[in-house]
Amino acid sequence: MHRREFVRNTAVGLAGLTILPSASLFAKSADQIRLGYIGVGLRGRSHIAEGLLRNDVSIVAICDTQESSLQYCRAQFVKAGKKLPTEYTGGVEAYKKLLERKDIDAVIIATPWEFHKEQAIDAMRAGKYVGCEVIAGITLDDHWEILKVYEETKVPYMTLENVCYRRDVLAVLNMVRNQLFGELVHLEGGYQHDLRGVLFNDGKHFDGKGAEFGPGTVGEAQWRTKWNAERNGDIYPTHGIGPIMNYADINRGNQFTNLVSFASKSPGLNRYIEQVSPGNKNASIKFKNGDIVTTMLNCANGETVTLTHDTHLPRPYSLGFRVQGTAGLWMDVADSIYIEGKSKSYDHWDSAKVWTEKYDHPLWKKYQHQADGAGHGGMDWFVFNAFVEAVKQRRQTPIDIYDSLTMSVITPLSEKSIAEGNMPQKFPDFTKGKWKQRKNTFALDDSGF
Repeated sequence: MHRREFVRNTAVGLAGLTILPSASLFAKSADQIRLGYIGVGLRGRSHIAEGLLRNDVSIVAICDTQESSLQYCRAQFVKAGKKLPTEYTGGVEAYKKLLERKDIDAVIIATPWEFHKEQAIDAMRAGKYVGCEVIAGITLDDHWEILKVYEETKVPYMTLENVCYRRDVLAVLNMVRNQLFGELVHLEGGYQHDLRGVLFNDGKHFDGKGAEFGPGTVGEAQWRTKWNAERNGDIYPTHGIGPIMNYADINRGNQFTNLVSFASKSPGLNRYIEQVSPGNKNASIKFKNGDIVTTMLNCANGETVTLTHDTHLPRPYSLGFRVQGTAGLWMDVADSIYIEGKSKSYDHWDSAKVWTEKYDHPLWKKYQHQADGAGHGGMDWFVFNAFVEAVKQRRQTPIDIYDSLTMSVITPLSEKSIAEGNMPQKFPDFTKGKWKQRKNTFALDDSGF
């Protein structure tokens, strides 16, 4: 990434964001924070790249079990002209030595999903802010256990869900707050992305032609594919549900009450394997994860939500957002908006771009140059910056523990619903009733987003 040096120009304090208790381990704001990274594979190195661009971040330690990942990471520091961090490796518990360091303020966790819970819990108990990649836990009990440790330590935990900061997503949030859509009635989103070339490879490179997964492969095929083979549910809900939670004020005046999930049959990955590697033994695997998993949720305030997980079939990328209210709707898959009485023609779509440019969120107007060149169209800068600013200011993170657990718990709940013949599942209230008083301040100011 070649971008201008980050200029530190955000200020402390607006819109009632939660200040950490006076008993916090952190006494005052910092001009620079010290980060440790647990997991420096592809996603971890993306966060490394963001950190290396900043003068207010010092990366003092990294941890990974694979020498190849550490080697790539070293090259990033050399190219940036930055001091190499201390490395921790040798086994899956090597991160614990990193957490023993007193000179680390926060950790970025970008390991395979099954490690997130224990690593986050250990980090909170060590007094380190947690910035964790999706997802938080595997089981429902995992989520309650994470919450218990948060309540014991009060150390902030933030899921690094970057789509909440996508430019059109924030513009639509601006429109929602300006009541352009009227009273919200129904919302949709999901993860609709052809991942076949990610889930399989030949163990040497990513070329979309491999048919292997597990040991001996590279990237996410080493670990992520097994979830598609072994679980049947929405195994990646956060990209769709994160923005929807902001639109519908979930955990802040509204909550999910229950959900029900459905899974289609799953021939997609078998067909793909047979296409790229005829006769390969993996083509006979019965992948448990349905090619299309649909989850429907009810909200306390009466809105309905539909989520779709769709990663096994040929298709262009789309998160399938739909925000619909009494005065109009937005659909990102068609790049379309219709506002009654304000659109160009009755009963005809406007281009969404016309409206999202008009209601471009102030954060993007102010920081678009800092975000230029960052991953995922600039979203990665915003989510990383939000976490860094929260640590610097010793504040609660804008995506907090309750948001993080709410996004993530959809996976085990959807799995249970499908296993029980599409039975509805009661949605847990991780806020324990506090949602009724909490206010939605996400992205209302630039003191930490």
